[in-house]
Amino acid sequence: MTSMKIKENKSFFLMQFGDTPKLRVLDFLIGFHFFDYPLTEIARESNVSYNSLKAFFPYFIQSGIVVKTRKVGKSDYFKLNLENNFVKNIIKLDWSLTKNVVLGNEKGNFSLVETHYSPN
Repeated sequence: MTSMKIKENKSFFLMQFGDTPKLRVLDFLIGFHFFDYPLTEIARESNVSYNSLKAFFPYFIQSGIVVKTRKVGKSDYFKLNLENNFVKNIIKLDWSLTKNVVLGNEKGNFSLVETHYSPN
């Protein structure tokens, strides 16, 4: 049985937009957009179950967010499609979030706020 690893520090991207399986996969692929990975590795490194990944990954392929780069044995390898306008913009957004947090929020019009539900 494989155990899911716990990610200690969330990225600025996940802190801003939420921590969902789809966003975790996008966050991982954005962080390593120069490399390609098989689905098992994408699932493990994104801390998403393989079955969850298999449920939505075909949409990522169909919409052009990811592309198949090669086949090694029985495994297909995928990476972000850097030619896709959505992907280009989401990478820019990720860098913008990071720069605004690291350099201060002098020019940015948004803040990183993590809201917590309190029943009281």
